[in-house]
Amino acid sequence: MVVGGGTAGLRLAQRLPVTLLGEEAHAPYNRVLLADVLAGRYAPEVIALPEPREPVRRGVRAVRIDRAARTVECSDGALVPYDRLVLATGSNPVLPPLRGLRGAELPEGVHPFRTLDDCLALRAAVRPGVRAVVVGGGLLGVSAARALAALGAEVVLTQQGEGLMERHLDPHASALLREHLDGLGVETHTECRVSGLRQRDGAVTAVELADGFVLDAQVVVLACGVRPRVALAREAGLDVRTGIVVDDELRTSDPYVHAIGDCAEHAGRVYGLAGPALEQADVLADVLSGAAGSRYPGTRALTRLTLGGARPLDLAAFGEATARPGDDVVQLADATKGAYRKVVVRDNRLVGGVLLGDLAAVGALARAWEGDEALPEAPLLHLLTHDGGSS
Repeated sequence: MVVGGGTAGLRLAQRLPVTLLGEEAHAPYNRVLLADVLAGRYAPEVIALPEPREPVRRGVRAVRIDRAARTVECSDGALVPYDRLVLATGSNPVLPPLRGLRGAELPEGVHPFRTLDDCLALRAAVRPGVRAVVVGGGLLGVSAARALAALGAEVVLTQQGEGLMERHLDPHASALLREHLDGLGVETHTECRVSGLRQRDGAVTAVELADGFVLDAQVVVLACGVRPRVALAREAGLDVRTGIVVDDELRTSDPYVHAIGDCAEHAGRVYGLAGPALEQADVLADVLSGAAGSRYPGTRALTRLTLGGARPLDLAAFGEATARPGDDVVQLADATKGAYRKVVVRDNRLVGGVLLGDLAAVGALARAWEGDEALPEAPLLHLLTHDGGSS
């Protein structure tokens, strides 16, 4: 039995005949493409994923696990037995501690951006000229700001850190990304903390910044990151830290319960990305099928983002984009094309890189990074050529 119909749970259900509980009423969909639905490039049905081997029980939420009886109690009153239970409960959007927010109760005009329902509600609220403020300049916030601008909204993007997508990009790439958004009409504020929301008659009217500045807003998007959904596991007495702790076979502290995807913590790390979720699901499918030697070693996750539209921008980032003392760094920049490429090499191994605007070398770089092997004897500049130095 699998609890959760997102990326990880669906992938497992596509490989094994399992009972799948999906809390959302929609058919399973590709969450990575939500910004494209918001921008109007795709209809919701276009991002639907192939159905699993067994029908999904949609709109059903698991509310309690009885580990002794090996049953799951559902929101519709059903009691579902299991031999093995897989938790793929995903993550929840982080709601920041702002004045004007009361727990999960959001004023009219304030939207998280995590599910298809969030996306459709936000799209219904936006029209050309509407004033929209996006709180959070990470991957999700940048995607949301770009999509809102495509709808004709007047968009302000606020980021508490020094640069956009600073978890993934170095300062130069962040600056180029900001220039790209500026060209789309997105007003970006970095090193700026949002402290509260102003309301009138239950609807948001403005965003207050910690320095006293006020941004008028009819729509506010909260893109402040996500947090693993672990309440079900914690209440069942499973070992939970940031996520649900699992071993190399994706087992929790109960050998009959596994966890995969955004809710799982492996070797001290919660990934929160589609690639690792799919890899975990594939490994667990092998484990549950009895394949010998199936283990999850962890994922070297590469982040990719395509900001489509009339002026598309592609970027990719992996590993450590900021060099340490003694590292070798190679950078290539083409200001006319808005392209930037950088790799960081440590002890003759590729440890990270950023590509923006020109991803021709990303395949070769990703293979060299994922292989974690000594680089061939060749000038480091070859790493950034279009063939990745393979010729």
